[in-house]
Amino acid sequence: MSNQAFLTPPETLAAAVPGDTVELDGPEGRHAVAVKRIRVGEAVDLLDGEGRRAVCVVTETGKASLRARIERIDVEAAPRVLTVLVQALAKGDRDLQAVESAVELGIDRVLPWQAERCVVRWAADKADKGRAKWEATVRAAVKQSRRARTPRVEPVAGTPQLAALARPAADDAGPAARRLVVVLHEEAASPLAEVVGDWLEASPADPGGPVGEVFLVVGPEGGIAPAEIESLRAAGAATASLGSNVLRASTAGPAALVLVRHLAGQLDPRRAPAAGEADR
Repeated sequence: MSNQAFLTPPETLAAAVPGDTVELDGPEGRHAVAVKRIRVGEAVDLLDGEGRRAVCVVTETGKASLRARIERIDVEAAPRVLTVLVQALAKGDRDLQAVESAVELGIDRVLPWQAERCVVRWAADKADKGRAKWEATVRAAVKQSRRARTPRVEPVAGTPQLAALARPAADDAGPAARRLVVVLHEEAASPLAEVVGDWLEASPADPGGPVGEVFLVVGPEGGIAPAEIESLRAAGAATASLGSNVLRASTAGPAALVLVRHLAGQLDPRRAPAAGEADR
């Protein structure tokens, strides 16, 4: 069974080495001792959200904090294929359900989308509050799944900003130099596996370098407006289907993510990239 995991600021582990003692306080420390009932002698994982995982043994607990000795530090490499969930705002917290599941299943970034047919609207005074709620959902899902990297929640975007992401840019560098934007649409002629598979086959042959980013675009409950589909297609986005069943806004993205990660070889632990630094 894996250890309970808690988030810690990146600077806590930046210069740490095995044998060091670190403190977990604040909301995370309170959650560890008051909610999870962590006690002296238990093993816990401290995650910095940037790939570092410190495997620790608790040496001391207080009312709202704990101290732990670092036994090992692992650094998990970023995946060669990065995945981004573009989730339209949805009522009934279906958008948050999608974000939560996607984080547990391995999404790398999250982009809230203010689509034309969204019932929920993030006006200027609601955007910061809405994004903070999504970020809290992401953090909770990171701890639940005990992953070492915390996905970033981007500022809410409209369709013009999303279309701009689909256009190839000459000055792109790194993973963003190869970007596949896929709009999940029930009337699309091509299945998602075919669209992503063709893109992966056309990827650079370098076995150690990044492949690129896959953006999975999920519309609102009322569907994506035809004009938005055409705008995104004209910019270079592909459309793809997840089969004959019509999925809810809360399930389409996570279902697509599992397929993409499978095609990219990210669900087989035997094919996982080696950690950048282990047992440091």
